[in-house]
Amino acid sequence: MQNADPKSVDLKQVRAKYSAERDKRVRADGNEQYKEVVGDFAYFVDDPYIDAVVQRGPEKRDVDVVIIGGGFGGMLAAVRLLEQGIDDFVIIEKGGDFGGTWYWNRYPGASCDIESYIYFPLLEETGFVPQQKYTNAAETLSYCRTIAEKYGLADKALFQTEVSATQWQEANHRWLVETAMGDALAARFVVHANGPLNRPKLPAIDGIGDFKGHTFHTSRWDYDYTGGSSDGNLNGLADKKIAVIGTGATAIQCVPHLGASAEQLYVFQRTPSSVEVRNNGNTDADWLQSQNAGWHDERRRNFETLLAGKPVKQDLVADGWTDAFKLLVGGLRDKAPSKGRVALWVLGGLFTPAMYKSGLKEYLTDKAMRFMNLQEEMEISDFFKMEGIRNRVDNVVEDMATAEALKPYYRLFCKRPCFHDDYLATFNRPNVTLVDTDGRGVSRITENAVMFDGVAYEVDCIIFATGFEVGTDYARRAGYQVNGVDGLAISDKWANGMASFHGMHVRGFPNAFFFGPNQSGFSANFTYALDEQSRHVAYIVSALKARGKNRSEAAANAEARWVAEIIDKARETEAFQAACTPGYYNNEGHLTRRRQDQPYSEGPVAFFDLLDKWRSRDRLEGLDIS
Repeated sequence: MQNADPKSVDLKQVRAKYSAERDKRVRADGNEQYKEVVGDFAYFVDDPYIDAVVQRGPEKRDVDVVIIGGGFGGMLAAVRLLEQGIDDFVIIEKGGDFGGTWYWNRYPGASCDIESYIYFPLLEETGFVPQQKYTNAAETLSYCRTIAEKYGLADKALFQTEVSATQWQEANHRWLVETAMGDALAARFVVHANGPLNRPKLPAIDGIGDFKGHTFHTSRWDYDYTGGSSDGNLNGLADKKIAVIGTGATAIQCVPHLGASAEQLYVFQRTPSSVEVRNNGNTDADWLQSQNAGWHDERRRNFETLLAGKPVKQDLVADGWTDAFKLLVGGLRDKAPSKGRVALWVLGGLFTPAMYKSGLKEYLTDKAMRFMNLQEEMEISDFFKMEGIRNRVDNVVEDMATAEALKPYYRLFCKRPCFHDDYLATFNRPNVTLVDTDGRGVSRITENAVMFDGVAYEVDCIIFATGFEVGTDYARRAGYQVNGVDGLAISDKWANGMASFHGMHVRGFPNAFFFGPNQSGFSANFTYALDEQSRHVAYIVSALKARGKNRSEAAANAEARWVAEIIDKARETEAFQAACTPGYYNNEGHLTRRRQDQPYSEGPVAFFDLLDKWRSRDRLEGLDIS
């Protein structure tokens, strides 16, 4: 596909096809098309993995730092605080152990689509050797325990504990953190490391509460019902008819195991994912252990630099992600001066002036920029990449109609790309049926069936592979309200869009840090972003303590400038996102309502460098301190 003739591409026709596929999927209700897991649906968030319910009395004490969340974000915050000599902290985690998303997502086939050598944080510190280039969920959960054991985090954790409210108390400059266990912790600082994808969502399908069979969400997999383990072998389904609703990253991984085990499997699809070859392999332990000191940060930065629009001397990771980026800019390679290869920031899907300034200006003259029409050439390269993905479907799936339905018609980074070697072939099984809803979704659910287009598909069990809430109210996703100065709720503060300084500090919410991708460095390798945020928080807490200060919050002007910068840069990628098929990347096709909720558009490396420079000045600029 790299040698395909760009002159053969009719961009007008391609855009029309993509637009038609998008338009039939856009819904006026946007995120409201999903049902909150409360009331009769609260069981979808119950913890099926605990062996015994914790029995303890309430904790009522003062503490320097409360960390909410025991996933990689919470653990990294704890480790980086320890490195600064700060050990008076408590980690509050609603699950029964550390792990966060990897504690909850134990469905068969669950694995990471980012190379383990860069996804696992603290690899140099722990000396851990992942078994394969792409790790599975079981090993990732095990690695979380390795980190916890090395740093003694379990002794500082409250498991099976949900935060019910946080309230700033101005009189003593502390947060009162209350939990459903009756805890009342007075914390000088609070780190909200809940994770952006932590609250399961359900489609608001008519009759969803009428079904009399078995149901569960993939993030709460019911192995008592299916049998087997995260490795598959779901022997409890041999006489069961199963429906899977959703065909995103989770379904891509669990559908092959369901297809291999169930009597009958129906996969209900609204929008197909792009699925490329995974090409996993075993780790050469000698190679990994022979790396020079500092290799881990170098490798993480190399990966993100390539994806963020700047040249690298060597692609250290060389996987499906980096290959995609190199292919997308392959047509520009010969047009750049011999000084170096050109890469563009295309995770947002669009070359922008800001990216030109940060990544291309040293390679291309203004004259060259005017005549090269980079955006159009990028679009052509994207088309060839997606054609390769669509051709793979034809090469694997035997039934022509099924193959056509599985082809994604949108730009590559409209949705998170998927990598799997068995998903497409599963639809060649006689017991597996793809029910393509042509963008409309399931019609309704009855007592014993899932309905679409007048056909009732009778099933014993419905598995919802429908992902997690994104773009809904922060407190709803977190499961608790954050009440700042004078009782100001974070839901009210962000009612019309996020407002922060560097994505972490919020005016009116002193001594609070918010982890996440919004107004921050969005990275495909999310643990890298969490690690950088953790380093930043640990520095600030340490700096405040060294100065004898006990209150800090975003200055009004600093917050306003940061929001303005986010909005200004978000406009540059908005046309691309607005043209994408709906998904959580573009707020279900309603992107323009929340420009300021976007990540820092110059990419994660630029954002991390910005934070590093800010710390190096050691002036705590942009924070009001007392």
